[in-house]
Amino acid sequence: MSGFDANPFADPFASGPFSDPAVTRVTNQANVAPPALDDYNPFADQQQAQQNKTPSGALPQYNTAQMKPEASQPAVMQPISEPPPAYSPTAAQPLISAELQRKEEELRRKEAELQAKEEALRAGTYDARANNWPPLPDSFCVGPCFYQDIAVDIPLEFQKLVKTMYYLWIYYACVMCLNMLAALALLIAGAGSATLFGFSLLAFLLFTPLSFVCWFRPLYKAFRADSSFNFMVFFFIFFFQFVLSLVYAIGIPDFGSCGFIVGLTAMSTSAVVGTLALLLAILHSLFAAASLFMLLKIHRIYRGTEHSLAKAQEEFTSGVLRNPHVQNAAAGAVAGAARQAMSQPYSARNP
Repeated sequence: MSGFDANPFADPFASGPFSDPAVTRVTNQANVAPPALDDYNPFADQQQAQQNKTPSGALPQYNTAQMKPEASQPAVMQPISEPPPAYSPTAAQPLISAELQRKEEELRRKEAELQAKEEALRAGTYDARANNWPPLPDSFCVGPCFYQDIAVDIPLEFQKLVKTMYYLWIYYACVMCLNMLAALALLIAGAGSATLFGFSLLAFLLFTPLSFVCWFRPLYKAFRADSSFNFMVFFFIFFFQFVLSLVYAIGIPDFGSCGFIVGLTAMSTSAVVGTLALLLAILHSLFAAASLFMLLKIHRIYRGTEHSLAKAQEEFTSGVLRNPHVQNAAAGAVAGAARQAMSQPYSARNP
């Protein structure tokens, strides 16, 4: 019995069935805590196996430490290595133009004017409604005669109408000036007379300021104060202005106007001055047409209000009686009559 083993049931393998490397590797992994679900990567085992594959074909041992992802770091902006270019005042110098300098000087001048007005207001010597028309320079020998500000004095619904009449007056002044120059050209060319030029010069010097005072200023004051009396004055004088413009457009010889008759007569002497006279006749006609249109328009506005002739008479009476110049003149007349009566002897007073 010496040829047999002492224990027939003994394990023929010295290390036992559980000493296989594959079995021990699985049992070792069971003792290690599985990674978290967020850290699980199903392809990590295959990649690690390909990298750690041994020449003999045996699978490598797993390292659970490599299955944990690296902690991510926040992105940090790196500072710019090159500093920005330094500001140079000489580079911005060409940007300052003459227009900016002019505006700066204008602002300084306005600031000085405002300071002067503020000081005058504090001292009580500044008049906010000082005369400003005509706009003459301070060094001129004659100062402004009227205060005019359409945007301030005239109601908003009538400002456009009053501005149109003001531009119409400017147009009339320019036509009268050109009429004088055309009469001078006719005189030089021998197609006109000295009488024509003299009356045209007199008309320019006389009718230009009188038209402003006699029909534009009454219209301005009528819309400013809603005055029936000023409306009546405007209608009366502006109608004669319309008639005079028609006479100037016709061109009666030696009347001071270069109208159609004067222009057609001058065509036989000089075509140039004749054409110039006809052009002036057309300008006079345009002024007459515009005057009639504006006269009818303003009269329609006047009839649509509560103005009447009785109200105009009432305003005239109250205005005359309240006028200090009229009151002084009346008081002087009464005082003079009283002195004259007292200076006469009693027998002369009671014959």
